[in-house]
Formats: sequence, C-alpha cells, structure tokens
Amino acid sequence: MKPQIDVERARFNMVEQQIRPWEVLDQEVLDLLFAVRREEFVPAQYRSLAFVDTEIPLGHGEKMLAPKIEARMVQALAVKPGDRVLEVGTGSGYVTALLSLLSAEVYSVERHAELAASAESTLHRLKYRNVKIRVGDGSQGWPEYAPFDAILVSAATREMPPALFAQLREGGRLVAPVGPPFSQELQLIRKVEGRPEVNILEGCRFVPLVEGSVDGE
Repeated sequence: MKPQIDVERARFNMVEQQIRPWEVLDQEVLDLLFAVRREEFVPAQYRSLAFVDTEIPLGHGEKMLAPKIEARMVQALAVKPGDRVLEVGTGSGYVTALLSLLSAEVYSVERHAELAASAESTLHRLKYRNVKIRVGDGSQGWPEYAPFDAILVSAATREMPPALFAQLREGGRLVAPVGPPFSQELQLIRKVEGRPEVNILEGCRFVPLVEGSVDGE
C-alpha cells in the first residue's frame, strides 16, 4: 500500500516553502491557498502531485500551473470584493475558485469542452456559485459581460489580444504572459486613460493561447 500523505501538512509546506518565498506576501491570498482544496482540482492520476512545485497535465496539451505561479498571478491581479473578473483559460478550475472568493463574479472562458465541463462540475460540487464558464475562444473575451475590473490570462500571447484590453474597465488590471513561445514576460497591464501601462513581473514560459476554433463546442 502507498503511504497516505498528510494533506494539511503538504498544503502548509506548499504555501510556506514554495509560495511565500516567491514573494507572495498578501495575507488574503495566502489564506485562500489554505482554504481552497487544490487536490480536488487535480486529475485523479496526479493527485499525489497536488502540492508539488510542478506543472500537472490536464489533457489536450493543457497544464495546471505550478502553485507559486498561480498564486503570484492572483496576487498581482489585486482583485477586490466588488470586482467582475474575466479568466481566459479555465483549466482545472482551481484558479477560478481562488478568484471567485476574492470577487463578486468570475466569467471564465475555456476552449476545450471536456476541461470546461470538468471544472464546472468540480466548482459546483464545492459550492463556488459566483462563476460562469463557457467554451469559446478566450482571445475574444466575453463581451456580453464586459467591462471587467480584472482579467487573468493563463496562456501565452505574442501580444495582448485587442479584444481583451477593450473589455477592461478604465483603471482595471490585466495579468498575462506576453511574448514568443519559448520566452515570455509575465506582465501586469493597467488601463490608464484608455492606454496600457505595463509592469513586467518576471520571466516565464506558458503554453500558447490558441485563437480561432474551439475544441468540442
């Protein structure tokens, strides 16, 4: 028999040994990482990796990001309780859950129908109610619910899709990996007087944002 892992000890180690040293110091975000059960969003065959500093395959070429990257992006987005948030790339639904507890509403777009359905099922089972998920081209955002106070993009784009910036409210924040496939910058982009104000957070490497047709719609 495989030894049972101490889930809460593993979660504590994830936060204190991986995430906090990565300059994630916002106490509200750190508290959320203890409250949201990351292991519930990990595919069953990879459950033992739920708290490990690594990416986790989700299928369809998609990956669950390393915990420290997820936390760093959420912290940078600086979501407030009344915010309406757009997420591009639902993936497992874990980051969706974090965003839902920080905001008023989360609208999440996923191009793979199977991943969208799985995330929606998990979020519903765990009673995250202020989330809407649709299958679609994330580069086009979700114009019916724009403008958004905050937008989080979980896939790399050579340059920010104009549709996303157009759907950002004046004064809003957008966090995304921007650059070519093998070398990107994680950027925090603010909309100031209708123009992008860019702050580079760090180098990174994400799977590419695929535009156009979607899978399984």
